[in-house]
Amino acid sequence: MTKTAQRRTVEKAAVRPVQAPLPAGERGRRRLADQTRAYAFLLGGLVCFALFSWYPAIRAVVIAFQKYTPGAPAEWVGTDNFTRVFDDPEFTAAWRNTFTFTLLALLIGFAIPFVLALVLNELRHARAFFRVVVYLPVMIPPVVSALLWKWFYDPGTGLANEVLRLVGLPTSNWSNGADTALVSLVIVATWANMGGTVLIYLAALQSVPGELYEAAELDGANLLQRIRHVTIPQTRFVILMLMLLQIIATMQVFTEPFVITGGGPENATVTVLYLIYKYAFLYNDFGGACALSVLLLLFLGAFSAVYLRLTRSEGEDA
Repeated sequence: MTKTAQRRTVEKAAVRPVQAPLPAGERGRRRLADQTRAYAFLLGGLVCFALFSWYPAIRAVVIAFQKYTPGAPAEWVGTDNFTRVFDDPEFTAAWRNTFTFTLLALLIGFAIPFVLALVLNELRHARAFFRVVVYLPVMIPPVVSALLWKWFYDPGTGLANEVLRLVGLPTSNWSNGADTALVSLVIVATWANMGGTVLIYLAALQSVPGELYEAAELDGANLLQRIRHVTIPQTRFVILMLMLLQIIATMQVFTEPFVITGGGPENATVTVLYLIYKYAFLYNDFGGACALSVLLLLFLGAFSAVYLRLTRSEGEDA
């Protein structure tokens, strides 16, 4: 560019008028227009949430204090539904089974995914293949998975007992025994849901700086010491989050007892969610079902509050 052209460019820039700031009222109108367009795009999603999530939840809370039968006028009964539910012998059994299932799921289903993630993280060959194998059960529909395991657990010709006979071990009643049914369902739930947990653990493990492991090896730390002093401290937030999410999920177990055991034998696998189903669709007592739902909502709301608090604290620290 010649000096004459440069001078003309500078002169044009010098005489260009400076745009005055918009008045406060105009800025407010433009902001309102932008927000209106944004909410217009969100309107479809908000309507779906309102119709299929928020309204049923609010309606359930209202019915919990009513005597409700489809096709008949609702009658306000106060806390009678809660009193009747508390007096039901199945209420205690359902909560006991649910807490036991959650505890067993933490002992079995919480440790196994972490160990598998550690193994996959150390693989150098066919890592992608084993990731697919681990995640494959998650892609199977839950009902199909439960029916498959119901056939495995058949005490007569089921695959589980056939394997035990093959290796010379005593057979088991599995889901047909009152003392083994709940453990059998925990195994099913662990197998069906651990794939996603393994991948989350694997992502957390791969984010751990390799220098920490190298320093630990130079200090003479063995494998277990490296896991204890490096891996677990570096992934403790992910471990805690997944533990809280697993508690919330296992407290709502329904598919396995519904499909495999039907709540039996001897109410050994009746869970809170399965009892809610029985009240609503077997006893035709929607008031009692909603009362149970509110109790479960309050209990799980406490864990959800802890989860949100911890995630918010972690975000602020980051």
